[in-house]
This record gives sequence, structure tokens and C-alpha cells, in this order.
Amino acid sequence: MEYLIGFALGAIVCAFAKFSGFDRERVFYPTVACVVATYYSLFAVMGKSMLAITLEALIGCAFFVLAAAGFRKSLWLIVVALVGHGAFDAVHHIFIENPGMPIWWPGFCGSIDVFLGGYLAFLLKRRPGFASNSRALS
Repeated sequence: MEYLIGFALGAIVCAFAKFSGFDRERVFYPTVACVVATYYSLFAVMGKSMLAITLEALIGCAFFVLAAAGFRKSLWLIVVALVGHGAFDAVHHIFIENPGMPIWWPGFCGSIDVFLGGYLAFLLKRRPGFASNSRALS
């Protein structure tokens, strides 16, 4: 069920971004990539595990760096970040024990991440100029 809810919520977020005009700005999807990278740290804080907080924060920082690079260079890096985070969700439990994370979270988060990354890839292919560096900061 968490996968279905993740895909549905991903579709709702993408539709909202399109109809509100939020996705007209180059920074929208990099910001989304930053936000999804913070939840595991939040769960680590809730679980009161310093090791998990440290590991989740370090991994989150890697996604922040990728989001900044994607914003400045190519939104295809944001596709990699979002889909990569979805893949990370699938194997997260192998590398980090996070006592604050709900059992259903990896399925939910992974499905929404992959949906968002797939939709951004669709936009990049469909909208000429959407990935233009001219919209990034100099």
C-alpha cells in the first residue's frame, strides 16, 4: 500500500507543480531533492541514535551537493539524485539501522522519489529549454 500511496502522492505533487507554475523555475526539483534527503535524518533524531544521525546527515549532504550541482549544471543530475534516492531507500536498511524510521517509509519514499525523478526526465525530454543553464545562477 505504501508504494501505491507514494506513486499517487508523487503524481499529485507533479500535477500541483505544473498547474501552479512552480516547476517553471529551475530550482523546484533540486529543492525537492534536498527535502527528500532530510527525512532519514529526522527519523534518526526521533530514534535518538547518534550513529544514525551522523550517517544520515552525511548521506543527506551528498544529496545536497548533487542537488546544487544539478541546479547549476544539468537537471539530469536531479533525475539521478531523485531516482538514486529511491534506489537508496531499497537498500538503506542494509547499511544503517535507524530506530526512528517507520517500517513503511522505504517503500513510500522510494516510490515517490522514482516517480518524481521519472516525471522530471519526462519534462526534460518533452520541454525544449527546460534544462537550459541560462536559468541557473551564474
